[in-house]
Amino acid sequence: MSRWTFVWCGVMIACAGFAAAATLPSGVTAKDAPNDDGGSGLVLTWSHTPSTSDPALTGFQILRRPANEGDIASITPKPLPPDARTYSDDSAAPPKRGVSNLREEGTSYVYVVRALYEGGATSDSLESKPATAHPNFFDTSKVSVLLMTWAFGAVLLYLIRQARRGKKPTIRRIAGLEAVDEAIGRATEMGRPILYCSGIGGVDEVATIAAINIFSNVTKKAGEFGTRILAPCRDPIVTQVMQSVSEQAYADIGRPDAYHAEDVHFLTQSQFAYAAAVDGEMVRERPAAVFLQGVFFAESLILAETGNSVGAIQIAGTDKESQLPFFLAACDYTLIGEELFAASAYLSGDDLLLSTIRAQDAGKAFLMAALVVGILLQAAGFDLIAQWFTAGQ
Repeated sequence: MSRWTFVWCGVMIACAGFAAAATLPSGVTAKDAPNDDGGSGLVLTWSHTPSTSDPALTGFQILRRPANEGDIASITPKPLPPDARTYSDDSAAPPKRGVSNLREEGTSYVYVVRALYEGGATSDSLESKPATAHPNFFDTSKVSVLLMTWAFGAVLLYLIRQARRGKKPTIRRIAGLEAVDEAIGRATEMGRPILYCSGIGGVDEVATIAAINIFSNVTKKAGEFGTRILAPCRDPIVTQVMQSVSEQAYADIGRPDAYHAEDVHFLTQSQFAYAAAVDGEMVRERPAAVFLQGVFFAESLILAETGNSVGAIQIAGTDKESQLPFFLAACDYTLIGEELFAASAYLSGDDLLLSTIRAQDAGKAFLMAALVVGILLQAAGFDLIAQWFTAGQ
């Protein structure tokens, strides 16, 4: 046997000795990622404490294979750092199921963690137990949200029950809504129509829905006095909805003959062309009362100034904070913030609807109290309230 053969054998024996001496990663565990829809895949954890006799650890490599069959292969394009002890395998997530974005159970996998050492030595852990990624039924990190929802629901049910027993809820006076009867009465006395503008938003906007609810109440009151109400619309779908609401409102007060479909009419979907058309209608018809309710943007002051110029009493309301200053400057009354959403319950006087407003107020009072208590506890070094409200984020 030649001298080079002995040298080669010696090198191979040394490498084998290094490999045998290297400490194996242990405790390899694969689990489904918690509190998700299955899209986070599997989470792999392991432990590894290198021996002093081991070569220098350079990193880890994750190998995976299907539990039933298949060859094991690396799923990490580059080695993980030496201090890594966990790895998230997003590629193990099951695919989405059609347009519903729901997920079924994924493929079951087993894993091996390979430790990489200087000189090319490696050591492989034992295979993990099979694990499968699947959607979780409940996100346990959001228990606080569930408890607060239950609490709010309990308060709401209690107030509704009290209302059915004859204890009518009371909410604070809202000047803009108290003036609705005044505006309608003024139009009736002057023999001039009412103009109701529901803004430029679509029917999918919450403020537009609130404006349509207010329109129903205003139409009923105007119908009782025989006062014509004009409603120019920007969106064709909103036009159809408001026509149906108007027809139903007249039917509810026993005056279906007072309904005229042309009074609720579509103008144009162009923002400023719509504003110009409404202004022209104000100048021609000279309404005694103008309602500007819903979604408004740059056209808000244009509409409000024109309504003011024809001498109309104006009641405005929007959820766009940037437009409130213009309404406050040019209109007689302005619904600020959530007053717009409470208007339907306020005008109808329905006990059940008023109960929902009271329940919301109770929820806001609780949040304000929690904010104050949380600030005090945080200043004292306790973050219990902060953890409660930030859980699951």
